[in-house]
Amino acid sequence: MMKIYWIQAQAPLRVLALIKHLGVEAELIRIDPVAGGLHTPEYKSLNPNRKAPTLVDGDLVLWESAAIMAHICIKAGSDMWPTENLAEQVEVLRWLIWNEGHWVGAVGPFYVEHIVKKMFSMGPPDADVLAKAAKNCVKYAKVLDAHLEGRDFAACGRLTIADFALASMARYWQEAEMPFDDFPNITRWLDGLNTLPAWKNPWPEGEKAA
Repeated sequence: MMKIYWIQAQAPLRVLALIKHLGVEAELIRIDPVAGGLHTPEYKSLNPNRKAPTLVDGDLVLWESAAIMAHICIKAGSDMWPTENLAEQVEVLRWLIWNEGHWVGAVGPFYVEHIVKKMFSMGPPDADVLAKAAKNCVKYAKVLDAHLEGRDFAACGRLTIADFALASMARYWQEAEMPFDDFPNITRWLDGLNTLPAWKNPWPEGEKAA
């Protein structure tokens, strides 16, 4: 059985949601980052980045959530990561790369300032950071909102791992005060994903949402 090492953060959330959505059996091992769990020699030997998630499947040790999600789909025979249609695979790959290259940086400051700081009692949001981040967020929100016009999903006309990747940082957009009021296609898409039980509550049974 594959093992997934996770913390309660947005990159592991994508993987946990996928596991639950596909009904894949895995041993889910929670790491306590506050207690230094990401920095133990044992964990560093699995993931030298000292981040989560990490997947162990037999002799395979894999990090980076997009790669882990692709591996899980291949194992499960799910076209959420296309393997039969290479043009679809390229389309999903485009949005996975766009997510890491642009979207995470655009929405991340809002998530950190409003969600992460509150979670770890790190003080109030920094207004200067958010003011600087707003322009970049709107820039890339315009791109995604235009793409989602007339679409329910980011790629291939169906649910793929691109949706889970893109939506993970933006799922708490209201609590994080992300400037999405003028981007109805993004909020419609996020609301649609929340109708999926595994996305609405991705955490293992007994775990509370962050």
